[in-house]
Amino acid sequence: MKTFLPSAENRKRGWFVIDADGIVLGRLATRVASLLRGKHKVEFTPHIDTGDGVIVVNAAKVRLTGRKAQRDFVYRHSGYAGGFRAVSLGDMLKNKPEELVADAVRGMLPKNSLGRTLIKHLRVYRGAEHPHFAQKPEKLEVGR
Repeated sequence: MKTFLPSAENRKRGWFVIDADGIVLGRLATRVASLLRGKHKVEFTPHIDTGDGVIVVNAAKVRLTGRKAQRDFVYRHSGYAGGFRAVSLGDMLKNKPEELVADAVRGMLPKNSLGRTLIKHLRVYRGAEHPHFAQKPEKLEVGR
C-alpha cells in the first residue's frame, strides 16, 4: 500500500468568503488559518499547500474582547536605531483593520516558506465589497 501525497495536478483550490462583522479577532484568525492550511480536507498534508483561498470582508467590524484595544500593542522595528514602533490594537483597528486581521492570521501559520506561501492566499477588505467574483467564492459562517 502506498502513501497518497497530493500533487499540483490533483489539488483543487476553492475560495471562501468570511464576513468578519461582530466576530472576535482570535476566533476569526484560527478559522481562516485552518482553511488556508487545508486542515478541513481529507488530503491534508502538513508540508504541502493543500489549502483554499480566503476572502475576509468587513474587517473594520471585527471585535476585540476585554481591554485588548487599550492594553495590547502591535510591535515593529525598522532595523535602524530608534526604529521601534508600538501601535495599540484599538488604533490599528481604526486605521488599518486589514493589516490587523492579516497579522493575526499570519501568527497562526507555520513560520517557514510554507507559511509565507499560504498567507498569499488571504485577501482582507475593510468593507463589505470584494472584487473576487471570478473565483466563485463560497460564503462561510464563523461562530461568534
